[in-house]
Amino acid sequence: MNRLIVIEGLDGSGKATQAKRLAEGLAEQGNKVRQVSFPDYDSPSSALVKMYLAGEFGDRPSDVNAYAASTFYAVDRYASFMKHWRQDYAKGIVIADRYTTSNAIHQCSKLEQGEWDGFLRWLFDLEYRKMGIPQPDLVVYLRVDPEVSQALMLSRYGGHGERRDIHEKDLDYLRRCQSAADYCARRLGWTVVECCEGGGMRAIESIQDQIMGLVGRLWA
Repeated sequence: MNRLIVIEGLDGSGKATQAKRLAEGLAEQGNKVRQVSFPDYDSPSSALVKMYLAGEFGDRPSDVNAYAASTFYAVDRYASFMKHWRQDYAKGIVIADRYTTSNAIHQCSKLEQGEWDGFLRWLFDLEYRKMGIPQPDLVVYLRVDPEVSQALMLSRYGGHGERRDIHEKDLDYLRRCQSAADYCARRLGWTVVECCEGGGMRAIESIQDQIMGLVGRLWA
């Protein structure tokens, strides 16, 4: 039985760590598992994404409109699916660190809220129907306060904030993204995992256990 499980969240929320742990946990249970991550920076298909995040089209995320930016990421996902994990998805479980859901979060944040539903319809029609990439069976949204994620990212870059991309360095943008993510989670039925506790992050193992329990319900 094939499944596509997406681990979603703001920058610095621990998506890569939890996706890796989930893949390892499911493999230990005897499942065939493939882990993928987006954008696919090792592929030529991510060229426009890298140019955008490096600020080559403008210093602020809003300098590239939601629809244009979405196509950069959508093409990268399509190429990844067709070249790397289509066969794995047909016969097993794919764990994605980010997916179309990231377009929903980051690009909605550039629009007025009254435009969000129309944009989401356009986005999912583009990627799931017109491009034909799989629709997730489960989206786990790791919810982290933007201030906490900023601190984690600074730690990731060794205190060198200038290394952050145009998304990561813009706290107001991250706050708008969280508002968009909270809306998408309610509107689209994502499963929310609260990752902050007492002004900091919960233990990685605690979050992992919660995710494993949620994923187990897919087979219940």
